[in-house]
This record gives sequence, structure tokens and C-alpha cells, in this order.
Amino acid sequence: MAQEIERKFLVRGDFKGQAFAVSHICQGYIGTRPGRTVRIRIRDQRAYITIKGPAGPEGLSRYEFETEISVSDARDLLLLCEPGIIDKHRYLVKSPDGEHTWEVDEFHGDNEGLVVAEIELRSEDDVFEKPDFIGKEVTGDRRYYNAHLRANPYKIWKS
Repeated sequence: MAQEIERKFLVRGDFKGQAFAVSHICQGYIGTRPGRTVRIRIRDQRAYITIKGPAGPEGLSRYEFETEISVSDARDLLLLCEPGIIDKHRYLVKSPDGEHTWEVDEFHGDNEGLVVAEIELRSEDDVFEKPDFIGKEVTGDRRYYNAHLRANPYKIWKS
């Protein structure tokens, strides 16, 4: 079973100058229920369907199945998705020690102003180095899950 292990952080300061790649992502959700999601994603000129299971108690790991589909099929499937599309740019930044790659998502549309960084790990106790732009950890905080942002966008959050 494929296992996704990641930690999530808010971003403070400039990260774009450290990025070695950037891509545009548009994604929607066919189904979002507690403990499982079915996502359709178009990333630049490629598309994927992803199924995610429930997160563990700390929010660090969960089952993930992903397979590539045609962009044409993805566009059709996006029409079947629940209301609310996630629109973002993803920047890839190497960790200071060069051992990991950070994925920094700059959200647009209803989630404008939100910037979140994720790091995928080999194990839950994997050691990693944080770049200087990494802020507060939000791993396990469901408000920052894309499936939650779809229905409860950042623009409506109360301070």
C-alpha cells in the first residue's frame, strides 16, 4: 500500500528566489468525506486522479493512490467535481542540506494570500532541514488540507 508521509508549514518571507521549478495546478474533488478524498488534478500539461485515505493520529501519513490520466479526461472530470476549485502555483525548493525537496504552494482565487510548504518524508521520524522561509507547522490541521480549502476558502476564515 502506498503511504504518503508529509509535514506542512506556513511560509513567511521570500521563497521564489530559491525555487528551481514552478508549475501551475488546478484541482477539484469528486468526493470529500472524512477519511477519504478523490481528487482530479491538472498540473501544467499532465493530469492525475488521486485517492487518499484517512490521516494517522498526528496527521503525518495516509494511504495515497495516484495514476496519470489524459488532460482531456481530467477536464471532463473537473465538471463532475464538488463546488470549489483549487488554483495554485507550486514552487520546488531544495532543503539547505540538499536531502529533501520542499513544495511551496501559493494559492490564488478564493485562497489568495495563503502560502503553504510541504515536505515529503521517507518515515515519520525522518530528519530534515528547514529553509529560512518556513514558519509555523500546521501538519494535521485540517483547515490547510486542499479538500477543506475547496469548501472553506482562506478568504472567509475568521482571525
